[in-house]
Amino acid sequence: PKVFLFDEPLSNLDANLRVQMRTEISRLHRTLQTTMIYVTHDQVEAMSMGDRIVVMKDGIVQQVDTPMNIYHHPANRFVAGFIGSPTMNFMHGSIRRDGQTVFQQTKSPLTVPLPVSLQEKLEAYPRADVTLGIRPEHIFSHQPPNIEHIVSFTANVEAVEPVGNEVFVYFSTGTDTQYVARFAADALPAVGKSFQLLLDTSKIHLFDKESEQAL
Repeated sequence: PKVFLFDEPLSNLDANLRVQMRTEISRLHRTLQTTMIYVTHDQVEAMSMGDRIVVMKDGIVQQVDTPMNIYHHPANRFVAGFIGSPTMNFMHGSIRRDGQTVFQQTKSPLTVPLPVSLQEKLEAYPRADVTLGIRPEHIFSHQPPNIEHIVSFTANVEAVEPVGNEVFVYFSTGTDTQYVARFAADALPAVGKSFQLLLDTSKIHLFDKESEQAL
């Protein structure tokens, strides 16, 4: 056959067998050198097996690209939230220009200076209201090496989930919305206490509040 079509073939398998079968299908693809169209709701399958991913919502194509480009450069908020686990954090706020271009979260003291790359994109942007996106792995408990664009902020730790080699820390910033950060397993902040977090501003995504398209 010139094309193979897989329609969620691993959906009824247990976790260990799914990993084995993902590897086997990928090996088969390399051996046969034949186009394979693979339909799945599992983002891990899509990211680990696909050469190119087509992300769809309600039957409409949202983005077509390589797995890593979709992860690092999502076309809109839906794609950004669909790819990645835990999902990307989204904060509602506005752009403020008082000598420096910053993001001000709504109903929160959180203020984030924006990198030059985003400032240039915002020069022709007519509206102030935006949604800021940041992935859990780009929020830190201490200063990481070789990262210059860091802003610190105070968060309230609401829950901590150790999962072996890493820990998920759920926190709030003065609003009703809960966010999540991914830390190494040795970072266990106390639940119910304030904690100083660091955010890599070079990894910020901005989305139009109305259209939800990436800026």
